[in-house]
Amino acid sequence: MARPSSSNSSQWTDRDHLVRASPNRVYCADCLSVLNVLPPRVFDLAYLDPPFNTGRRQVAAGGTYGDSWRNLDEYLGFMRDRLRAVHRVLRPSGSILLHCDWRCSHHMRLLLDEVFGAEQFVNHLIWAYGLGGSSPRRFARKHDDVLFYAKGPDYFFKPPMVPATSNRMKGKLKKAGDVLHVPAINNMALERTGYPTQKPLTLLSMLVNACCPPEGTVLDPFCGSGTTLVAAARTNRSYIGVDANADAVRIARRRVEEEVVLMAMSH
Repeated sequence: MARPSSSNSSQWTDRDHLVRASPNRVYCADCLSVLNVLPPRVFDLAYLDPPFNTGRRQVAAGGTYGDSWRNLDEYLGFMRDRLRAVHRVLRPSGSILLHCDWRCSHHMRLLLDEVFGAEQFVNHLIWAYGLGGSSPRRFARKHDDVLFYAKGPDYFFKPPMVPATSNRMKGKLKKAGDVLHVPAINNMALERTGYPTQKPLTLLSMLVNACCPPEGTVLDPFCGSGTTLVAAARTNRSYIGVDANADAVRIARRRVEEEVVLMAMSH
């Protein structure tokens, strides 16, 4: 999920695999350069967790990346180019999940209206994670946004099932609503990689299962530490991941390799 820079945006030479959209690969590059080489209409789902334009550098033990642009127009131009490129590589039955937050979620929805069409809006999901500070001047910000758009009317969707909370349905499952109550990764979690802004595997597994058909193919052009790719592998989907940050790609590759080993051992 790093912002591309001249120092790391061309560290891929595997063009033949890209032209064929060979699955289960992770590329270190500006995702736009990869998207422009990939063939059209090959992905069932694209999940994007791009930089949020926070205006500061994201730093953690496992890596760091820049997250600031000169102005909002520059950031929106960056996102518009990549959303158009993602639209091109989605199947007619494909869909997109764009992860964002309060800073630009309203702008992202307008961009998705522009690129996909307002009529292709499906859901505005809320990931309610509960962590974070509070303020005496506003309601505490305790959620992110995930915007769900389809490329066409025949998109795949399988409603996730979650534990019911009412006394009447105690012990049963119900279809998930558009507010997803999934805890953020705590400091002691085994899945924690130390890479900034890592999302929980539970959340990504839910989204991939819901929005990508079995044995389909998932694209994550800002793959960060690779959680989407692990979720895809774990649920029998293929994937292609891209990130401009070499530390992120190293972590993502290690995680999916470990997942393949674990899956092989379980059979």
